[in-house]
Amino acid sequence: MTYTAPTTEQLFVLDHIARIDAMAQHERFAAATPDMVEAIVTGIGDFAAEVYAPLNRVGDVNNPRWEDGKVTMPPGFKEAYRQFVEAGWGSLDGPAAYGGQDLPFTLATVVIEALGSADMGFTLCNILTPGAIHALMAYGTEEQRQTWLPKLVTGEWNGTMNLTEPSAGSDVGALRSTAEKVTEGEHAGLYRIRGQKIFITFGEHDLTDNIVHLVLARTPGAPEGTRGISLFLVPKYRLDAEGRPTISNGVRCASIEHKLGIHGSPTAVMIYGEEEDCLGEIVGEEMGGMRAMFVMMNNARLMVGCQGVQIAERALQQAQRYAAERVQSALAGSPDRTPVTIEHHPDVKRMLWRMRAQTEAARALIYYASAQTDFGKLGDAAAALRADVLIPLAKAHATDIGCEVASLGVQVHGGMGFIEETGAAQHYRDARIAPIYEGTNGIQAADLVGRKLGLAGGEGVRSLIADIAHGGVDFPELTQLAEACGAVTDWLEQASMPDRLAGSYPYLTMLATATCGWLMAIEHRAAKAALEADDGDAAFLGSKIASTRFYLQQIVPAATGLAAAALAGDAALPTLPRIG
Repeated sequence: MTYTAPTTEQLFVLDHIARIDAMAQHERFAAATPDMVEAIVTGIGDFAAEVYAPLNRVGDVNNPRWEDGKVTMPPGFKEAYRQFVEAGWGSLDGPAAYGGQDLPFTLATVVIEALGSADMGFTLCNILTPGAIHALMAYGTEEQRQTWLPKLVTGEWNGTMNLTEPSAGSDVGALRSTAEKVTEGEHAGLYRIRGQKIFITFGEHDLTDNIVHLVLARTPGAPEGTRGISLFLVPKYRLDAEGRPTISNGVRCASIEHKLGIHGSPTAVMIYGEEEDCLGEIVGEEMGGMRAMFVMMNNARLMVGCQGVQIAERALQQAQRYAAERVQSALAGSPDRTPVTIEHHPDVKRMLWRMRAQTEAARALIYYASAQTDFGKLGDAAAALRADVLIPLAKAHATDIGCEVASLGVQVHGGMGFIEETGAAQHYRDARIAPIYEGTNGIQAADLVGRKLGLAGGEGVRSLIADIAHGGVDFPELTQLAEACGAVTDWLEQASMPDRLAGSYPYLTMLATATCGWLMAIEHRAAKAALEADDGDAAFLGSKIASTRFYLQQIVPAATGLAAAALAGDAALPTLPRIG
């Protein structure tokens, strides 16, 4: 159950898909030199393998403990997190003005991938804090930034996102938490927060001495629905005159959930303002909460997509090791009846190549989306538009891939995959949450056809399809899929919203697979050129050529067949008869 960071693969994708060298041409990211990039990718791979990976099984079997409102993390977690903070891994893309290194977000994505592949549950603590930082940078006051960002940027304090309530679920507009402005006394200008939130990742723990919650709530008289929601910064402890977190703030963890997977991550039920005043600072304007929260949510959605890559990489590595060691049966058709390792049997080879191709495709998609976000920060409006379109694809498709690859990992192990001690089952259990949280994958599909399809008058999606078609000139399977995506797009633009939503998920899968196919075609050409020039590791390049070919010839054609489902419309989905 060991983990080895795929450093060569990560650097290859950074070069050819993220175009990290082009970022470094801009003054803002000039520090991202080739030497710096290689040092970061190699360093975080070593750190993840040595510090985080040994805790993966520990957290799965020795869960965080809740007692009287406090959560104690499993053995070794606090020391590992301290090492993460001291090494500066959390501050890579943080703003320099508040203690960050101002490096590309794409490099921070590589850091999260390595840590999450080593221990997905634990790394959830590292995922949401950057979103809180981005929300404060976009909508916070300078005083709020000066107060909270230095500790958030280093990771000394972590951030959380508080949306979901028992009565609301994915319908954020139905939340009931309240925020009443204090008009007199020493706390004038702050808000008294009252309410309950559920499914709060790392809402309570003992890794840091403060936790900064970003909480959605409704002010008195605010309209119903999402229009009436505001966003508040609510710390576990308020700060004293010296800036230390010493003042209790009426934030209580009522319990933590018992979950199918990600056992190393405490998922909390949080109570605000029940026994004492809970004070929060508004972030942005009243009733502007969803705008501010979307900054955090988009970051989180991309990072959850990265979790699909994380768990797929870990499951792939474990399956490959097992298949290389497990001896069973002679090779079919061979006159030699000596049993061979199962990696040589055709169906196992098929599964391993599918696992590898899907993992590499998901990584390319996540790195590409991250890079477009970075180029957008540099003023490239087309890249910013592309990033908006890619968010639902990256979140939904990469997490679907994570589940598929983890499931195939169990299958490669055979009966032993169903036994907990092998570790394959943990990857499968851990992967299953990713298509659900931070907006279910169905919500991502609805976002794609409901909002993203119309961005820039439809240019956002159409320019992506055009790039795919242009990039598939020597891959007929990809050209056919691009044409099918274009035809479905034409139909969806004229369809009613019920018909759009009925076809949204197969359409998302088609468009995401086409995007991955385009990126894999880029990698295929780059690997062939490097191999012919004798520029790089021949074994790696040969394997890359094989995995990209597998993706383009076996995975891309299957997605073209989804067009019928995407075009079927709402009438193809009648209401199921009730049982009983």
